[in-house]
Amino acid sequence: MRTNQDPGEGGNMLIVGCDYHPGFQQIAFVDTETGEFEERRLQHRGEAEKFYRDLAARGVKVRVGMEASGHARWFERLLAELQLELWIGDAAEIRAKRVRKQKTDRQDAQHILTLLVQDRFPRIWVADWENRDLRQLLWHRHRMVQTRTRIMNQLQAVALNEGLRCKKRLWGKKGRQQLEGLRLAPWATRRRRDLLELLDRLNPVIAELTHEIEQEVEKCPAAQRLMTHPGVGALTALAFVLVIGTAERFQCGKQIASYLGLVPAEDSSGERRRLGHISKQG
Repeated sequence: MRTNQDPGEGGNMLIVGCDYHPGFQQIAFVDTETGEFEERRLQHRGEAEKFYRDLAARGVKVRVGMEASGHARWFERLLAELQLELWIGDAAEIRAKRVRKQKTDRQDAQHILTLLVQDRFPRIWVADWENRDLRQLLWHRHRMVQTRTRIMNQLQAVALNEGLRCKKRLWGKKGRQQLEGLRLAPWATRRRRDLLELLDRLNPVIAELTHEIEQEVEKCPAAQRLMTHPGVGALTALAFVLVIGTAERFQCGKQIASYLGLVPAEDSSGERRRLGHISKQG
């Protein structure tokens, strides 16, 4: 297999096309110096980790290409630890470049390898580890707030079923007393007690996470500048900075809006133009 890749100074390079799955990966790889081509199926994590550690021990330059997907964080950390180059590609573009209709794991790995060696691989920007870990803070708080909302809605339903309609006042001191004072059947009483206990546990957790977000914003000048706009708080500002990353990779604001999925979906042809709801897709 011929390659357009330049391994640079210091010897040959091994280029690996990786079709990644949660339990295994199918790889196709080629040596840029000898043209030797091989294929393997590596089980996670044992076989895969041994394979890449052996390559690193041999001092071979390695470039691995794979589609953007979830459940691969351990694999990314492994390659970073071994100082092996990892390229993440746009999955939709990789699929669009496929010519053959047949689709197997072997063909997927070969297809990714072909794009790599022909310098046609649609590489995308990947956030650094610190950025991605901070996203976990935002995501965790988001899930906690969702859980709290579901609990509060259930308690509102309990109150409404007993004729107590307080809306937001239910969460004040008087509303809480009224809710706790309702005479309910045994299991309804148990449900109310458990829900209130969960609510009491979630409130301080969410408050702590909110404080951590505010602390992170204090260390982020870009987020602080965003907060000078009306209606932009610490959570929105930090989320925007973490998702956008390096703003220079966008040519204009329209590209950012499209990346965030804030532009309308469009289905137009000829003189007909039809705009739908926002795409919610980058």
